[in-house]
Amino acid sequence: MSGDEETVAYDPVVRLSGLTRRFGPLTAVDGLELEVRRGELFGIVGPDGAGKTTTLRMLAGVLPPSGGRAEVLGVDVGADPEGAKPRVAYMAQRFGLYGDLTVAENLRFYADLYRVPRAARPERLERLYRFSNLGPFTDRLAANLSGGMKQKLALSCALIHEPELLLLDEPTFGVDPISRRELWTILREMNARGVTIVLTTSYLDEAERCHRVALLHQGRVLDLDTPARLQATMHGSLLAVRARPARAARDALRATPGVRRAHLFGQALHVVVDEAADGEALVRAALGGMEVDAVEVIRPSLEDVFIERVGADA
Repeated sequence: MSGDEETVAYDPVVRLSGLTRRFGPLTAVDGLELEVRRGELFGIVGPDGAGKTTTLRMLAGVLPPSGGRAEVLGVDVGADPEGAKPRVAYMAQRFGLYGDLTVAENLRFYADLYRVPRAARPERLERLYRFSNLGPFTDRLAANLSGGMKQKLALSCALIHEPELLLLDEPTFGVDPISRRELWTILREMNARGVTIVLTTSYLDEAERCHRVALLHQGRVLDLDTPARLQATMHGSLLAVRARPARAARDALRATPGVRRAHLFGQALHVVVDEAADGEALVRAALGGMEVDAVEVIRPSLEDVFIERVGADA
């Protein structure tokens, strides 16, 4: 999927203006200002506690704002929380599947709930079974499905009424890698059919598949742009360093002049230096007494950009 926003027509279906939500003394969402365009796959990313779920619940009309305005498909969902719901699907982290119903019975239940015309159901069900690969499991109880299959069934239930806007809260959380890939295939196909998708995720590698992403931290938007443009704004040059012991190498690099940041990133260190040309020599000199397997210049990920924005001490 392209991360180029110019491929998406400018037609906002979500407008947030000063959107705020407080829980007693805690401000979970703090004056959000953003728009989501029709046909866009839009990501809201950030760590736990950033305000992602609270934001999505306000967009879905299930949680009233404490201040500001959230407009969804032309409806002020704070003033009229039911107004946009027939055209919106909201899939929470714990979607309301019924474990004692089969796959087919859950889909029929949600078709009834959304008042899907009887004549339209066979074609929609056939397409959803094809997308989700749940066709062979129509008679299996939802309680007996794997985690990935439950997520695909939940997504199919959310899509049964063909919504204009799909709100997904951490749709791949806790799902195995193969099911994550299958869920993203479904999302790309729905987006290609014209469905606008707003999703939250703490997986920043997934967010790179979105047209645009909002980096959320402590209830505020740190930055909002296409993944490519966000990655291009990172200051300095990024090196992937494989050295042992990794934590000692990180600490040594953080104390080295010319190194902006160094943090653990999986099995490697991501090290930001002022100049790529001098970076390898700088790193190897700083780690003179350690085993250094590799030093290479790499393209920043969104996670690198996010760490730069929040100044995380990872």
